[in-house]
Order: sequence, then structure tokens, then C-alpha cells
Amino acid sequence: MNVTLRVWRQKNSKTPGRFVEYQAKNIIPDMSFLEMLDVVNEDLIARGEEPIAFDSDCREGICGKCSAVVNGVPHGGHRGTTVCQLHMRHFKDGDRIVIEPWRATAFPVIKDLVVDRSAFDRIIQASGFISVSTGQAPEANSISIPRVVAERAMDAAACIGCGACVAACKNASAMLFVAAKNAHLGLLPQGQAERYRRAFTLVKAMDEAGFGSCTNTNSCEAVCPKEISVEFIARLNRDYAVALLRGSGREAASSAD
Repeated sequence: MNVTLRVWRQKNSKTPGRFVEYQAKNIIPDMSFLEMLDVVNEDLIARGEEPIAFDSDCREGICGKCSAVVNGVPHGGHRGTTVCQLHMRHFKDGDRIVIEPWRATAFPVIKDLVVDRSAFDRIIQASGFISVSTGQAPEANSISIPRVVAERAMDAAACIGCGACVAACKNASAMLFVAAKNAHLGLLPQGQAERYRRAFTLVKAMDEAGFGSCTNTNSCEAVCPKEISVEFIARLNRDYAVALLRGSGREAASSAD
């Protein structure tokens, strides 16, 4: 199959970018989207041209690095799928495909389709952890956790931090990402001691990073490759409200619902 690509090319964050058209020829339908880009880049390099810069690592839908907006939708629009899991069989011969990077002030373009997502790292560093001193690690089975709670925590922990939620949101909000990080720790017994302080600190770090506000359009959940539920945002809002009542998170005590 042959397709036409309209790719965003940008040298760096200081220079303006533009769309450039390329022909992807003799593409095998079973190729992944990134494998198709590899083929295009091999052709560009053979012609002495600059290859298209894009992020990738595991190519198994785990790392979250393959961030790209395909035809206006982060990760291409197939539910529960990252760009590296998107296959060319979902397109037709002769299709015109538009590819661009995440569009958010907090995610400045580094080059072409590569954006700087270190803002997520700063949010996690702010409070996306448990700092309770436990001494020697206890036997895993010695802490009783109801199955429904453990599974809910794992649902939140499935977030791979790709940033699709930010790219899909009209306000470039990171609430779904922050809510997932807040919930997967706050649901477990080990995370209760810092539950409300964590919510306050995570939201504060998100605001400082320049992300927008959540207006509950649910576009984040629709494009999330791990199908993280917006219900976690409601939980984050509740924890944040409690933190404010207790003194802006400074006196967050351990108290489970």
C-alpha cells in the first residue's frame, strides 16, 4: 500500500515549524505505524535528507514514549492503543495521514514529533511517591488489602505517562495523569499517611508546570491508551478539597474513606 504523509517538521523549540509531505511507498499492512516511519526515514537518509525525529522505546505499548497525534487524535484514535501498537492495516491505500506532536505549552517541541515531557517528571518528583519509613521490607502477603482496592489501585497504576490526555484536552490539562498518580498510591494502606498532602502537592506542581484546568469533557479518557477512568479525577478533587480544609495540605493526616 502507498500513503501520503503530512508530517510536522520543526528544527527546535526556538524555530517555527511547518508541515512537509512525504510518500510512504510499498508499505506492508501488518507494519506498525512506527515501522512505517522507519521505512520513510530509511528512504530520506538514502536521499541525504534529514530523517523525521520521533520518540520510541519499547514499541509494546508500555513506555509511553511514542507520542504523536495522528489525523487529529492522540495515538491515532483506536481505543486502548498507543502509536507503536497502531498498524497500517487500519488505513487504506492512497490515504493521506497527518502526523504532528503533542500541542501543549507545558510540552515544548524538541524536534519534529519529539516533545519535552519533563513536566511530568517534576510532578512525580513533587509528591508521586511514598516516603513512609518501613525499615526492613515486610513480607508482601502480610499486609491485608481487599481485592477490589488492589485492583482499583492497579487500574490507576497502569498510566504510562505518555501525555495523550494533555494533547487531547482543549485546556492542555494534566488532571488524568495527576489523578492516576494520586490514586494508585492513595488507595493502598502504605499511601494513606500522605494521602491529602500528596493530592495538594501534585496539583500545585501541575499548576506550576503550566498545564490548564480540567473542564470535564472526558476527552482525556477517550484517548488514553490504558483507558484510565475519569473517576480518578473525582477522587483527586475530593482529596484536594480535604487538603485545603486541613490547611493547604500541610497537615494532611492519615485517614481512609
